[in-house]
Amino acid sequence: MVAIALVLLAALALPPVAFSQGCSLCYTQAANSGVRLIRALRTGIVILILPPLSMCLAAMALAYRKRNQFQQADRCREPGADW
Repeated sequence: MVAIALVLLAALALPPVAFSQGCSLCYTQAANSGVRLIRALRTGIVILILPPLSMCLAAMALAYRKRNQFQQADRCREPGADW
């Protein structure tokens, strides 16, 4: 019971830390930096989003290809369905 209370307390305490990444100081420093740094940030964002996006698309494609596999297996088990 104490562990559950600690987990809930931690869950309530962590969101302000997560929202601090959108602070105005980070934004102004990135905006005031040179063109090369802004370009590097944009490239880094694209590079970091490619692996999760590709994994999600691969999982969706796999699910789409396997969508009828279970339904066909169930139909074959019905009596008289194999003739």
